[in-house]
Amino acid sequence: MQKLLLGWLLCMFATPAGTGTALPPERAFHAGETVSYTVYYTVAGLYVNAGTATFTTQLAQLQNKPVFHLKGEGNSNSKYDWIFKVRDKYESFVDTVNLQPLQFVRNIQEGSYKKYENVSFNHTTGTAITNDGVFKVPHGVQDVISMVYSMRNTDFNSYKVGDTIPFNMFLDNEVYHLYIRYTGKENVKTKYGKFKALKLKPLLLKGSLFQGGEEMDVWVSDDANHIPLRIQTPISVGKIKVDMMYHRNLRHPLSSFIDLD
Repeated sequence: MQKLLLGWLLCMFATPAGTGTALPPERAFHAGETVSYTVYYTVAGLYVNAGTATFTTQLAQLQNKPVFHLKGEGNSNSKYDWIFKVRDKYESFVDTVNLQPLQFVRNIQEGSYKKYENVSFNHTTGTAITNDGVFKVPHGVQDVISMVYSMRNTDFNSYKVGDTIPFNMFLDNEVYHLYIRYTGKENVKTKYGKFKALKLKPLLLKGSLFQGGEEMDVWVSDDANHIPLRIQTPISVGKIKVDMMYHRNLRHPLSSFIDLD
């Protein structure tokens, strides 16, 4: 599914933040976090800076209720727009207490493909209202941005190597039953530096770019932040690699960082 490419990257990138709300001390995030990434495309051993992805959050109001407004934006490198132009924006409005999504907006352009989607979630009735109608959704369903909150706040020490962490995601008027597999701890060297990391493998859906299955590797910081550090996956031609290149105002010290070498 070509349109899920940045969506999957977004769901692993997203780094929540907020202002003005007291959060439990165990939360992996707090007010004002920003994390940015560089997306590299490689074929035949050559790496090309293909674009960037940046994630920000602010506190907002939705129907007189305080919410976190999470925004992820991905843009292709303007030098290569003539090959494949990407201008993607994903927004999620989530409850500040239980982090359940209340509204999800997707406005994307990927080459000639354009899509606008506006989803309102009603967790009382178990429905999602979209541009195309009303759809039943399971309890605890997430959108492509909000699902990362439960992942970042996961206590991976309670899982054994090989265990899977299931979740339900609503996208394109469908519910996807997916999971992330925890595969253990290892050091990872990125273009930012070297880190102690936790390695994860999300289940991907087979499509025009992805092979499907557990082909994507994700390394998150082995500290209280659990921010994604590197993501890499093969695609139909070549490979995509994504590295965290900038962070601001993390809630916890980035104690997983080893050195710049």
